[in-house]
Amino acid sequence: MMDRIALFILLVGGLNWGLVGLFQFDVIAWAFGGSASVVSRILYILVALAAIWCISLFFRQNEVLETNNNHREINN
Repeated sequence: MMDRIALFILLVGGLNWGLVGLFQFDVIAWAFGGSASVVSRILYILVALAAIWCISLFFRQNEVLETNNNHREINN
């Protein structure tokens, strides 16, 4: 469940940065009173923490693929 939450937060943050890069429009800063507001800073920190969490996805075995491969080996 944490993986899905982190990926969702990272997706929202990535889309926000895409808007910043393309249109110089920061949705988080716009919605919460500027990039220096407390809420905006907390959201930026949450995006950073989600990105750090998602680094672990590169180093973990995919349980779904692993289960499917084991199931195929048993049936063959």
